Amino acid sequence: MSSPQPGGALRPMRLAGIALIAVALIAALVGLVTVFTNRNGSSAAPTSAAPTSPGQPKPSGTSVAPPPQSAGPTSAAPVPTSAATTAAPPPPPPPTIIPVRVYNNSTIKGLAARAAENFRRAGWQVEETGNYPSGIISTSTVYFRPGTPEEAAARALGNRFDLRIQPRFPGIDPASPGLIVIVTNDYGGK
Repeated sequence: MSSPQPGGALRPMRLAGIALIAVALIAALVGLVTVFTNRNGSSAAPTSAAPTSPGQPKPSGTSVAPPPQSAGPTSAAPVPTSAATTAAPPPPPPPTIIPVRVYNNSTIKGLAARAAENFRRAGWQVEETGNYPSGIISTSTVYFRPGTPEEAAARALGNRFDLRIQPRFPGIDPASPGLIVIVTNDYGGK
């Protein structure tokens, strides 16, 4: 009977380990070359070249690279085609020249002045600030005269600053034209 040589059974394992290390080094080298090549303007983005006829829709989840516009290199960054990035929210409507008066109906000193400053920074024309002592308003509200351009302006201001939007009530109905904002303890002033 012959005795096994020391390390004889480990020889194939060593060879397999060395081969795996060599494969890993080659993969790392290819990865580094790819990274440095992409930094120099080359694109390695995968594209699908599945042929489609003019009447056929493209399969979902694939993209076909458009033909090059010029023979020279380009420095344009790739544009993502995800549905989540295609629709940006619309910008808020611009403030109007309709005058705004701001009144404090809270226990917070200077709240009307703070709100007025927020409105001015957003481009609104604030004419007056003060207190509203003629009752208790439950939540910060912008009031308008129905059937006038004030209504659209009140919606823009109310939506921008998270204010309730209401037609004028009898206590402020005869006041001069423009928006009337009555701020309460809940005013956040985004």
